[in-house]
Amino acid sequence: MAERALTADNSIIRFQVGATAVRGRVVRLGGAIDEILSAHQFPEEISELLGEAACVVTMMGVALKFDGKLIFQAQGNGPVSMMIADYTVGGGLRATANLRGDVVGRGASALLGKGHIAMTIDQGGEMERYQGVTPIEGESLADAAVAYFAQSEQIPTVVKLAVGKISLPGQAERWRAGGIMAQFMPGEGGSRARGEELLMSQDDRDNWERAAALIETTQHDELLDPAVSVETLLYRLFHEDGVRVFDAQPVRAACACNHDKIAAVLERYAEDELGDMVEDDAIKVVCEFCRKEYRFTPAGDPMSAL
Repeated sequence: MAERALTADNSIIRFQVGATAVRGRVVRLGGAIDEILSAHQFPEEISELLGEAACVVTMMGVALKFDGKLIFQAQGNGPVSMMIADYTVGGGLRATANLRGDVVGRGASALLGKGHIAMTIDQGGEMERYQGVTPIEGESLADAAVAYFAQSEQIPTVVKLAVGKISLPGQAERWRAGGIMAQFMPGEGGSRARGEELLMSQDDRDNWERAAALIETTQHDELLDPAVSVETLLYRLFHEDGVRVFDAQPVRAACACNHDKIAAVLERYAEDELGDMVEDDAIKVVCEFCRKEYRFTPAGDPMSAL
């Protein structure tokens, strides 16, 4: 790797292993994921799973080549009835979950149970949405993401995720999250548009299996430790093969809610329905993503803020 400034937190960086068709992304989230998870105050196990979803949607969403967003949604019959994370082109990230029962165990299998994962590409406006849906498979969210790509896109994929709280000297504990994924993607520089395993040559297969095995050795602390830069991690993994590192892109906690949007929703309700919503002389609306509270008074048209 050429000498360059080390990548900071709250960013995602793309890479290519040597001259092969193995391409990947690494995401490191510090303050951004702490802001998202701390706002919800979910049990630790739920926060870990939601942080993993945020990493997955960021690593996938950065590949979008147009304005819009990628929405990751998981629904199951477990304690987490639904989990949503979305990434907006330019680096905006948000996530939330709905709970239905007591938390037992950790990971996608225990918390989501049986259900499905949906990936939706939203190009905004009147553009048609694209959605892929697959069953939730595997014990972890990383397993489920790999299964999604295998079934929906026929792209060989490897994913490693880590979420946890870290306390730095003189600071309180804060959430951190990190992830690394790689795919066999000849279409980004080769003659095929997809990475179907059946179309691999023997050299392709050898390159892929070696890269995937190396990524599987990635430890949680390597993804979470702020002292281990993305560049250091990639060098540890691929120094024998060489690795090309592309410019980092920023990621930030960013919710789409605002007063005008919520007011527009409230204005669709009849007067008597609005009256039923009033408590202490105000209608209170809490955003399910960022937990920001908006207060309105039904004082004519449009709704006015308090």
